[in-house]
Amino acid sequence: MPSKSSARLAALTVAAVCSATAVTQMIVLPAPAHADSVRIHDIQGTTRISPYAGQKVSDVAGIVTGVRTYGASKGFWMQDPHPDADPATSEGVFVFTGSAPKAAVGDSVTVTGTVSEYVPGGTSSGNQSITEITKPAVTVVSSGNAVPAPVVVDAKSVPAAYTPAGDSAANGSIDALPLRPKRYALDYYESLEGMNVQVKDVRVVTASDPYTELWVTVKPHENANRRGGTVYGSYTSQNTGRLQIQSLGATADFPVADVGDTLRGTTAGPLDYTQYGGYTLVANRIGALESGGLRRENTRKQSRDELAVATYNVENLDPSDTTFAAHAAAIVNNLRSPDIVSLEEIQDDNGATDDGTVTADVTMAKLIDAIVAAGGPRYEWRSIDPVNDQDGGEPGGNIRQAFLFNPARVSFTDRPGGGSTTAVGVTRVHGRAALTSSPGRIDPASEAWKSSRKPLAGEFVFHGRTVLVIANHFASKGGDQGLTGKYQPPVRSSETQRHLQATEVNSFVKDILKVQRDADVIALGDINDFEFSGTARILEGRGELWSAIKSLPRSERYTYDYQGNAQVLDQILVSPSIRHGRFAYDSVHINSEFHDQISDHDPQVLRFRP
Repeated sequence: MPSKSSARLAALTVAAVCSATAVTQMIVLPAPAHADSVRIHDIQGTTRISPYAGQKVSDVAGIVTGVRTYGASKGFWMQDPHPDADPATSEGVFVFTGSAPKAAVGDSVTVTGTVSEYVPGGTSSGNQSITEITKPAVTVVSSGNAVPAPVVVDAKSVPAAYTPAGDSAANGSIDALPLRPKRYALDYYESLEGMNVQVKDVRVVTASDPYTELWVTVKPHENANRRGGTVYGSYTSQNTGRLQIQSLGATADFPVADVGDTLRGTTAGPLDYTQYGGYTLVANRIGALESGGLRRENTRKQSRDELAVATYNVENLDPSDTTFAAHAAAIVNNLRSPDIVSLEEIQDDNGATDDGTVTADVTMAKLIDAIVAAGGPRYEWRSIDPVNDQDGGEPGGNIRQAFLFNPARVSFTDRPGGGSTTAVGVTRVHGRAALTSSPGRIDPASEAWKSSRKPLAGEFVFHGRTVLVIANHFASKGGDQGLTGKYQPPVRSSETQRHLQATEVNSFVKDILKVQRDADVIALGDINDFEFSGTARILEGRGELWSAIKSLPRSERYTYDYQGNAQVLDQILVSPSIRHGRFAYDSVHINSEFHDQISDHDPQVLRFRP
């Protein structure tokens, strides 16, 4: 996955452009006849698209329930205090003013303007649209009125089914389908779009981020794990109770929360829809933060005859970062100094500066020195520099995988011939499988690795036994349709490249096992896909590999937390000789659940006896 910071910055840029250029953000539909006066529920209608889209409406009445004075989408929400009897029609709507609105909460207003369907992120994003009134003329009729009581959103009100299937005649869109708020969660939330809603005593399932947002669940028992999160376990088992929380108040007042904390009491405000996360409660009242006491995990130390192999995405680490000491402490104290560590997202020696630099000697030396200072071993390292700007990631950063290894415990078999464009092969040495070059890269010229990281293969020896390790960082999920988008089920277009990558790695492992059936092979890293995904199935093949995270209970299978879903992106896959022997697997939760994370990924450790 791209880092949260880089993804968000890109998104904010897109949102700003879309706000400035209305044509890129609005769905244009044939409009009905001119309406002189309509109610809010008439505007919202019984589908996701207003029957008045593109039409001017006059003297629409409502009570102001929330005011947004910041960002590119300034305006206010208003709600009709006299609802109709149809649960599918929302009684709230956002009025886009473009500048700080003069209306205040509690004002009774009438609005004349144009009904528009605004798509956060632009129409190409696949997001649902927000029904708005734009270019408004606002008249304040009176002030100090009671705000309509918020609709209670809780475990009883949110349906267990997530979404209807989209209309196949409309490329899978759910836009034109009649809303069924008692049957589908997404329909239920849509039926409340723009309305004043509340949640109460809700548990945090994604920690606060730098953009003053967090995620809660209104269904405390829905796929819960022991640390307070909500586990995403299959494509057909969506977590319907997840809801994003933002705030209309001061940034400094927003809760700084970790997974497992609780917003005690009432959190209330208008229900919005955002580019990142879909339906969002934009709070003008937030419950009191109650700590759940979550602590970072420590794995156990490997025994003398156990080999400990770890994977850790250090999120675009380069010499200018301030996180070296923290990463070093994590490796030494939380991971207990594994014998081999596969690192992902090691950047070159000047980070994002795009001047042709591809070496990472400074980055690696700084990390190794920090590990020693933290009380760990003086690791050695191996890697292969990529061709400049050919492996994706942050432009100019030249991210790559690298091996750390503790020479006091394990040796690396250096075999010359490997390079950034040279394919590693498999040969037989003394009757056992060996790499033709070590370190080496798997078929770097293959289309599977276009603008993506090439797997790094290395040959290690522990207690006289050869262990072949393949470090991976597969293509990100960028470009996939969102879980809350208008296309259902979402199209996962990024899978195509990961499936090709998985095929390449599985084929390489097959070559190893043809030479030596009982070879100890480990393929690990940031796979950027779930343990139940097609990518994982292709990697596993017909038993050549097996994702060891599946040795954990389902409720403990996660390495990453995104939009309220604790999920697997990082994996350690093992060959049959390891799977059928004695091993221990641990996903060490030190980052994904915390607001002060040093990476957005949790590391994993495998311990076994070769």
